[in-house]
Amino acid sequence: MTDTFTLYRGTAPLLVSLPHDGHVIPPEIAARMVESACVAPDTDWHVSRLYAFARELGASMLVPRYSRYVVDLNRPPDDTSLYPGQNTTGLCPTVQFCGQPVYRDGQAPSEDEVAQRVDRYWRPYHEALRSELDRLHAMHGRVVLLEGHSIKGDELPFLFEGRLPDLNLGTAGGASCSQQLQSALEGVLSAQQTYDWVVNGRFKGGYITRHYGEPARGIDAVQLEISQRVYMDEATFEYDQDKAANAQRVLAPLLQAALAGH
Repeated sequence: MTDTFTLYRGTAPLLVSLPHDGHVIPPEIAARMVESACVAPDTDWHVSRLYAFARELGASMLVPRYSRYVVDLNRPPDDTSLYPGQNTTGLCPTVQFCGQPVYRDGQAPSEDEVAQRVDRYWRPYHEALRSELDRLHAMHGRVVLLEGHSIKGDELPFLFEGRLPDLNLGTAGGASCSQQLQSALEGVLSAQQTYDWVVNGRFKGGYITRHYGEPARGIDAVQLEISQRVYMDEATFEYDQDKAANAQRVLAPLLQAALAGH
């Protein structure tokens, strides 16, 4: 464990990265935020709990401590837009998913402060991610990086219209993983009847999926964006054990398909 993240090392060829699980905001940053942003509402709530079973499968897991409002670990360090022409949030977000500001007037971070946050919070996470991928790849000759995300699935018109599907698999349009793996994961999703799903819809995979996926080298990267209604109460941010247990009955075979090397 470090100050900014926790890495749980496994032995299987699977790394579960949860870059938006953190919700801590340093007091000196929170003091400049609007009240609604101080509770970090755009956190991928409880995904480390939802995916905890992955460690029993031998997977490694990388979990940050700090909120995406401090720095978004799933954005490129130069803050290039991942979805040109669509609303999104940046490297150090100044707008919430609801469209409201993160900071009080005149309190948004300067370019120098953004650079400092990248050095302090962003780089250590990515150095750990790269190192762990390399370690597992050296052990097995292949590795799968699963990016675990969640988001409020209804009424976020700033980001998408209408209702988001329950499960949203992203492979950067097929570029970040082998076709065999994508087909295997689609097969798991097709076999279940509980949740609706889409592949490479509104969320095709963020920076981590796109940057680290090198299927030609045996490094497959996929992102799974889960609508939070699937496993929690979106209004209260409370984890729902029964809902989560049902979701894990689909997540488990997805991870097992990744481990199988298809």
